[in-house]
Amino acid sequence: MIVEDAGSTAAGAAVIDQTSGQGFDLVIRAERALLPEGVSRAEIGVKDGRIAEIAAGSSLTGAVAADADIVEVDETQILLPGLVDTHVHVNDPGRSEWEGFDSATRAAAAGGVTTIIDMPLNSLPPTVNVEALDVKREVAGPKAFVDVGFWGGAIPGNTADLAPLHEAGVYGFKCFLEDSGVEEFPPLEPEEMRADMAELARFDGLLIVHAEDHEVMASVPKGPGGPKFSDFLATRPKEAENVAIARVIEAARETGARAHILHLSSADALPQIAAAKAEGVKLTVETCPHYLVFSAEEIPDGATTHKCCPPIREEANREALWQGLIDGTIDCIVSDHSPSTAELKLLESGDFGSAWGGISSLQLGLSLVWTEAAERGIDLAEVVRWMSSAPAAVARVENKGSIVVGNDADFAIFAPDEKWTVSATELYHRNQITAYDTRTVRGAVKSTILRGAPVSFDEPQGRLLTVR
Repeated sequence: MIVEDAGSTAAGAAVIDQTSGQGFDLVIRAERALLPEGVSRAEIGVKDGRIAEIAAGSSLTGAVAADADIVEVDETQILLPGLVDTHVHVNDPGRSEWEGFDSATRAAAAGGVTTIIDMPLNSLPPTVNVEALDVKREVAGPKAFVDVGFWGGAIPGNTADLAPLHEAGVYGFKCFLEDSGVEEFPPLEPEEMRADMAELARFDGLLIVHAEDHEVMASVPKGPGGPKFSDFLATRPKEAENVAIARVIEAARETGARAHILHLSSADALPQIAAAKAEGVKLTVETCPHYLVFSAEEIPDGATTHKCCPPIREEANREALWQGLIDGTIDCIVSDHSPSTAELKLLESGDFGSAWGGISSLQLGLSLVWTEAAERGIDLAEVVRWMSSAPAAVARVENKGSIVVGNDADFAIFAPDEKWTVSATELYHRNQITAYDTRTVRGAVKSTILRGAPVSFDEPQGRLLTVR
């Protein structure tokens, strides 16, 4: 039976009886859609949460259910794949006053992020065995407004837990080579890191590394702390990153394991990274919005909202990181959303030495990076690749990160030319403090679609993901 309904407006597409159980249940018509082959006018048919057909520059050929939802994306906006953020500290359970799955995943959705992978530390217990993973999943499941996966942790003494965690579905394993900031997640010695890589190589696991070298850090005078950002920067020199990254490269070369460098801030490490990749070492690298937006020279003394580890470095370093993205040495951009309470940031004293190190940006990443990229003549398609398909590829998150048939129907509708000013008090982050407060940015996420349904900020609809 032909039904004259919303679906009948799809040119050239049959409309079938909704009782047949056939036909697209969502149709998106976009004057501009970011497809793998480029930006094009497109119609996209969605069935059961998956992309079932893409008609670039034409109309869908498949049937449209009589009760199908129709989304129109006008010429001032662009349809993007949902972003994939593989570096998020949700801190839940145990430190949910810092953040939580309900607040973090709302913030993600508001920023066009449809998939996050949660870090194994700052929550209690840390995700260093299957029992702890089960606890985290139990907490996350009822609260997730976007899809959520999990990293496991590699700490001294848990090598035997790595394979079971992998079998339980974590995407890889995080370790530190320097103090993590929380006592329940101690760092690995270089030989322990190599031993864990050898174990991961058996099942093609991934080690993701906070690469600051303990020996270098221990040799640097710490000083009295205080409000001067330059004093804090001197305590975490580039050499600490460069030496640690060299250790990671050597261990990956020897074991054949996959390794990933987290939150690269030292551009001095780019030549050795490029050489290792050219050699065939299984190495990937990320950086973060704060290293691409800020420079050390502009951070006011006492502005502990800007403290992170490794730290924000000089302007020349920032520009070199951008070049590392352009030439492919750096693979992707992720948030390293690492929030805390305002009290832990010591906003009144401004003591960089004692304040918690972490920057809140989960809701803001796309607008922040696009603002800076546009000023450098970088296309939006490249920004989205760095923030969607590339992190999905690094972590091997299936069916995410690009608008292709068979992928989950995850989208962000983005107004790339709209300018707005960040107000920390209007963010979904549990603690509404951020280094980006009052910053004017370009590009606004207008709506987010998760597996074919608009994200509801009242009813969680996210799923828990496992690696396959």
